[in-house]
Amino acid sequence: MASEGGEKPEVGSNQVAVKKGKGWVVPLLRVVAFLATLAATIVMAMNKETKTIVVAVIGSTPINATLTAKFQHTPAFVFFVIANAMASFHSLLMLVVECFGNKFDFKGLRLLLIPILDMMIVALVAAGEGGAVFMGELGRHGNSHARWNKICDKFESFCDHGAGAFIASFVGLILLMIINVISVLKLRNQLKTAANYSALP
Repeated sequence: MASEGGEKPEVGSNQVAVKKGKGWVVPLLRVVAFLATLAATIVMAMNKETKTIVVAVIGSTPINATLTAKFQHTPAFVFFVIANAMASFHSLLMLVVECFGNKFDFKGLRLLLIPILDMMIVALVAAGEGGAVFMGELGRHGNSHARWNKICDKFESFCDHGAGAFIASFVGLILLMIINVISVLKLRNQLKTAANYSALP
């Protein structure tokens, strides 16, 4: 029903008030996700341990060798660092877009682009986390069937730091998934509101 003066009534004015009250939720989640993925990136990127171990015994004389465990030695850990670094950059970029993007929004492109980018980052971090955790599990327990020896009994600190990076990345991944769901629901509500508004006489 049209209002006096031929103008369409304002639709969803009560929803606007609710959104203003909850407008801090997604930015806060993005800040925490940024900190979590950044912590995972830094901890894994600086993860390094050097030890001198006995590699052989000739007669009664032990042969020592100095070995270093680095994240660069495992491609899965390298991918883990890259994925979490990109997730950190994404969270920071989305914070800027959500705070200042209204001035440069073009026909609601921002509302459509953010959920797509969020979904891509979730997939990237999940892939990096899965591959790195698999290699971490192999390093901690080995694989007797393939005759792969565990290394965490020799490089305890390296494995403990890696586990900490995995936990931080997992927290970031969960938060990114929640943000992704909120972004999709927000886009859905925007489209529904626009459809209701256009249907008015």
